[in-house]
Amino acid sequence: MKSLFLSLLISTSVLAQVNRFSITLSGNYTTSAKVYLYPNASDPGIRNSSFIIEDIFNAGAEVKYSLTSDLLLGFNVEYISKTQKENNLTVISNGNTETIPVDDGFEVIPIELSLYYKLAFSTTMFRFYIFGGSGFYYGNHIRKFGDASISNIKRKFAYGIHVGILTEYLLLSNLSINGGMKFRDPQFTVTNRYNNKEVNFEGRTVFIPQDEFDSKINIEGILFFLSVSYHFDL
Repeated sequence: MKSLFLSLLISTSVLAQVNRFSITLSGNYTTSAKVYLYPNASDPGIRNSSFIIEDIFNAGAEVKYSLTSDLLLGFNVEYISKTQKENNLTVISNGNTETIPVDDGFEVIPIELSLYYKLAFSTTMFRFYIFGGSGFYYGNHIRKFGDASISNIKRKFAYGIHVGILTEYLLLSNLSINGGMKFRDPQFTVTNRYNNKEVNFEGRTVFIPQDEFDSKINIEGILFFLSVSYHFDL
């Protein structure tokens, strides 16, 4: 019985080593992000003012390749989007100015390259990694209210670095479940234009005094993830 158990472990190890590629689908949770509505203001107090968006859930996918028995190279893509209602916009209605609630938020596509290092205390079934890398972040400001629409006219792309930890449990020779956390701090700035300055809002017409607005988005929270990976070889 003991020899059979050892044979199974060795077989699993050999099969796992043959699978140099893996595809991972993940569910992610980011604790918070900040949206700065006046990033170019001369007053530091106004320039640094922001509102916080919390509890951000998103999905992602990653392809990994085993460079050696201890090193993996990963290419990860995600899509993140969230808005919340905030009293962020001043409009003119019936000759008077007022602040109205709008759905304000962002969307961003992170594209990241990571290098994973397997720690020495990993076992056949449990693997522990530390990882780090760099990323490119393509994003937009989202603002919705009434029948208004906006278009992006200028965007500064964001680049950043990240570090994290990963735990992998091998269910089968080609299937594993994973969990971990990632630390990153990307931010990007955008300029948007209102496509229509007269907007039907809650059954009345309001006028938007400005044509364009700037904003800066900072995804500063910690990311936690759970994922499943399929391992294979070509």
